[in-house]
Amino acid sequence: MTRHARNCTAGAVYTYHEKQKDASQSGYGTQNERVGKDSIKSFDCCSLTLQPCRTPIVSPEGHLFDKEALLQYMITKKNEYCRKLKEYEKQKHKEEEELAELGRAEQQSKVNDFLKRESMVKKQNDIYKMKSQKRSEKNVSSISNMANGLDKQLPSFWVPSETPDANKAPMQKPDKTIYCPMSGKPLKLKNFVDVKWTLVNDPSDKKSLAIRENRYMCAVTHDILSNAVPAAVIRTTGHVITMECFEKLIKKDWLHPLNGDKLTEKDIIPLQRGGTGYATTNMNLQGKNARPVLQA
Repeated sequence: MTRHARNCTAGAVYTYHEKQKDASQSGYGTQNERVGKDSIKSFDCCSLTLQPCRTPIVSPEGHLFDKEALLQYMITKKNEYCRKLKEYEKQKHKEEEELAELGRAEQQSKVNDFLKRESMVKKQNDIYKMKSQKRSEKNVSSISNMANGLDKQLPSFWVPSETPDANKAPMQKPDKTIYCPMSGKPLKLKNFVDVKWTLVNDPSDKKSLAIRENRYMCAVTHDILSNAVPAAVIRTTGHVITMECFEKLIKKDWLHPLNGDKLTEKDIIPLQRGGTGYATTNMNLQGKNARPVLQA
């Protein structure tokens, strides 16, 4: 256990710093650590590729996407739907064939029962018995999973899901709707709005746009945009403004400050900032490291 500070050798208080240090050295207990800025998506990056957008578009919920990446995502989902639909139709056709086969087998069993009852000739009964015995001996002649045509039914007998005892769950009919990967709502490209960034004109900064720290600014007030600055997109024109500009300038008269058009509350789309796959946008910026716990 960590020793107390030099000036607090007799203190009974177990400080938070000492507790964290002991937890990291012992290897037990769950640790919470705040996610650094390198793990947080930038406000102007695509929610799919996590890279700066070439052709930025924003969803009605405020999630930013690259148009090319979003189209590729939609095409992938459509191809996946077609593949699942073919598998579903194949399964449905197989079930229909099985039902038809059961019907034919039932009909054949009725015919065989009728012939068996009507047949009074002992010779025919003996021949039928001999054939049935030979057939049963032929079926049990091999215990291999690959004999008697089982190689086509059981190609991978070492896979647990392919064993005879494994019951495959029936496949449900796939959903044709494509959902947004961020909000989970139905994805329609016509509802997206093209985003127009206002570049920061700094003659002294000769770096490329991708590596600049200050890339974009508010279209009205020219305030620098960043993850720490809440921003919004005007639906009618696609200009990006700060929420402070919206609260102080637009919300009073509901007029577009650049062209004077009439605006409504639905024309303002708050732009979502922050998180990657494990850091939710501005809500849970902590990473957990779960480790074994000592129990008495």
